[in-house]
Amino acid sequence: MKSIISTDQAPAAIGTYSQAVRVGNTVYLSGQIGLDPDSMQLVEDIEAQIHRVFANLAAVAQASGGSLADVVKLNVYLTDLAHFTRVNEIMARYFSPPYPARAAVGVASLPRGALVEADAVMVIGT
Repeated sequence: MKSIISTDQAPAAIGTYSQAVRVGNTVYLSGQIGLDPDSMQLVEDIEAQIHRVFANLAAVAQASGGSLADVVKLNVYLTDLAHFTRVNEIMARYFSPPYPARAAVGVASLPRGALVEADAVMVIGT
């Protein structure tokens, strides 16, 4: 059985998707961009967007009954891979070893002109 996860601590879905879906002990967190959940506006620079992406993922993880420590797989999408080093630096503030498996992908564009997006898979209650 699946459960739909929703929280006002992260941006509302801007399309035909849920913030997260839980199936058993696995939670699939939808992609988050650097939207402020209150204003639904994109925060300004790449550093602020990276922080906001991880804060949004953390809020959805918490609403799911877990935390970023429960993330087993993280996918990061960047419109400029030159920002990859900054993602690593900021990610270390939100995640602790052992780090989740991760992919970093360069993309041509992201929703709303975002510079970075991330989605995750989390396993909780094990």
